[in-house]
Amino acid sequence: MINDMIADSITRIRNASIRGQEVTQLLYSKIVESIVKILQDKGYIESYKVVEEGNKKYINVVLKYEDAGKKKKPVINEIKRISKPGRRVYKGKDEIKRFKNGYGTIIVSTSKGVLPNDEAYAKGVGGEVLCSVW
Repeated sequence: MINDMIADSITRIRNASIRGQEVTQLLYSKIVESIVKILQDKGYIESYKVVEEGNKKYINVVLKYEDAGKKKKPVINEIKRISKPGRRVYKGKDEIKRFKNGYGTIIVSTSKGVLPNDEAYAKGVGGEVLCSVW
């Protein structure tokens, strides 16, 4: 049994990206799907698709790579879980304004849904900081 679906999904994406795999499979939950949608919108992954196998749902994520000569370099340099079940981290709208000088993204769970940091700042809401990507 998995206690933290978000951390499990982030770890699966990180490991697949380091190994150079094209596709990875995540366990389905609504919050994981919204995080993956933000990753796609921001250009960190190619695409994702929700797949049903019997009574279980999965999310197949197609990872994105840059060409760097012979080797393919992952677009995701670092993806990290910030708020954990044992220690929740909350930030106000002014504290999530920018991350990595605009090159990174913080994914925040707000009262308006799961949003990237720039949208949360524009809407004037803060919330629980789920993860950071750059």
